[in-house]
Amino acid sequence: MAQASNLQRLDTRVTKRSTMLLEQSVLRPRHDKVSLGAFALLFGEIIRYSQNRVLGIQDLEGKLNEIGKRVGLRVFELLMLREKNVHRETRVLPTLMFINTVVWKALFDKQADSLGRSTENEDEYMITDNEPSIIKYISVPKEMASFSPGAFLAGIVEAIAESCQCPARVTSHLVPADGLPLKTVILLKFSQQVMEREKRLDAGK
Repeated sequence: MAQASNLQRLDTRVTKRSTMLLEQSVLRPRHDKVSLGAFALLFGEIIRYSQNRVLGIQDLEGKLNEIGKRVGLRVFELLMLREKNVHRETRVLPTLMFINTVVWKALFDKQADSLGRSTENEDEYMITDNEPSIIKYISVPKEMASFSPGAFLAGIVEAIAESCQCPARVTSHLVPADGLPLKTVILLKFSQQVMEREKRLDAGK
């Protein structure tokens, strides 16, 4: 009987906590943060789970990209609700600035380290994070050296770009530099329709 009573009290506490969480308004940013260690453990398990269901590195990156897209859609919706001074962007540069600043700060408490445009292809832009926190504790074996865990980030960016009516093919590339072994470049290649629309809008100014 004593054990049953303890279980009942525990169940009540869990129910009360769940109710409190559900009653919190999504409009107010939460000040409690998920620890990096806890997120790293979760992300590591996501990679392990995905790896057991694919045949190669490209498939694994594609799986992480798809998961990232689902996260990106929810992040975008939440930011549109919370950020009173932010409106839905529909042009390339404002969309990139939105991702580079607002999205990165919401996810990682900092803006991305740089935003640039390709000198060779006018439809390609790059967002660089010198030390992405999500891959800080991910160890990639030598036989998978070409694998980029940042494919998850690329999925988030791709979903947000599409939500801003600027669809792009987004890929992640690990480009280590001196003192920056985790430097990651998110490459966005915008669709031809987007670039043609940009030219028409610029010509109409």
